[in-house]
Amino acid sequence: MSVRILALVGSLRAGSHNRQLAEAAVKLAPEGSEIVVHEGLAEIPFYNEDIDVEGTVPAAAGRLREAVSGADALLLFTPEYNGTIPAVLKNAIDWLSRPFGAAPLGDKPVAVIGTAYGQYGGVWAQDEARKALGIAGGKVVEDIKLSIPGSVTRFAEIHPADDSEVVEQLTEVIVRLNSHAAAPAAA
Repeated sequence: MSVRILALVGSLRAGSHNRQLAEAAVKLAPEGSEIVVHEGLAEIPFYNEDIDVEGTVPAAAGRLREAVSGADALLLFTPEYNGTIPAVLKNAIDWLSRPFGAAPLGDKPVAVIGTAYGQYGGVWAQDEARKALGIAGGKVVEDIKLSIPGSVTRFAEIHPADDSEVVEQLTEVIVRLNSHAAAPAAA
């Protein structure tokens, strides 16, 4: 049985280094697993309980919930915007926290990694995302971490998939998350 990991990217920018990191992860998925980058976070309206009504949930939010329901684990890639997570990623987490008691995150293993321009690689944003995901019902794998600093200069002329250090670290993240995702199936 294959392990399916859904990737959510917190940057909407076409040349996003976090997007490139997610693309690298797709290529590095070990045999017996796949990583799929979810498209469409920009189309999801801000969470509003008034529009989160069964039968009338916005299509983009419904697609996100379905994608997460069909995944064995989540891998979030986040930049750091003003010391915290981008609104688009927080909005996705808000939609995934509902409906109460039946949220799609439902104890799924979740890891948060990323790259940012600053010297700490987005650590604050990653910590904020882990906090929100845990409260929303995800099973945050706290010991899976990867913060790559200096993204603008480090990836100015090289894709993360071509950076041997990043490939090694990202591979370890994927293998470890994959084992967390496969663990319930083996039990």
